[in-house]
Amino acid sequence: MYASCPRYCDEVGHGNLTKEQVEEILEKLPAFDPFTARSARDNGTLVEFFRTYPDSRVNRHVARFVVWGKQADYLISEQPWNYAFGLHSPLNRFLGLDGKILLLGSDHDAVTFLHYVEHVAEIPDKRIRRFQVPVQEDGRRVWRDMEEFDTSGDGVHANWPDGFFAKIVDAYLAATGNQGGRVGNAISYILRARALLDFASPLMEAVAINPRAADYLCKQEPHP
Repeated sequence: MYASCPRYCDEVGHGNLTKEQVEEILEKLPAFDPFTARSARDNGTLVEFFRTYPDSRVNRHVARFVVWGKQADYLISEQPWNYAFGLHSPLNRFLGLDGKILLLGSDHDAVTFLHYVEHVAEIPDKRIRRFQVPVQEDGRRVWRDMEEFDTSGDGVHANWPDGFFAKIVDAYLAATGNQGGRVGNAISYILRARALLDFASPLMEAVAINPRAADYLCKQEPHP
């Protein structure tokens, strides 16, 4: 399973565009098509390769996931429109299956599962993003309102330090003695989702209350 969210338009209503630019987007931006939309380029080539791999499946949500294998139908059987990375999402069912996360030479700041942890952790003052996306409904394009706990670079809480996900993952690897291994030239790691949740959730909750709690993470030896 892999998140393959496209770059849907989240600028409308944020004041980042001119009136003319907003009008052009509202008029011309095509509706999201989960079956043909390419994966976001900054997720890397492998995600798009996986999306187009024979027998891979995608769900219809704009926060799209790609799945392959015997649990594919179950994993994408449901996803809430709002807060799509939290409860009742593919990530929630992945956790229930005792899923494992493969970091195949990837940036440790790019672990999508930690967005699930952000959604379910008891964190005060979570940032919420609200935006609009164009989708097909009854054969016509409509703009639907959507909201989620902030999964952008800003993070779900004002106390998150730069590279917070990478710091959590490196601390987890150090705490568990996970040295990883090489797949080709890629330094790679396998992590149990449940164990990462149990490790990351109290850290997030502590940092949300006191940003100095993140100092613990800075003391961990980073992995290459």
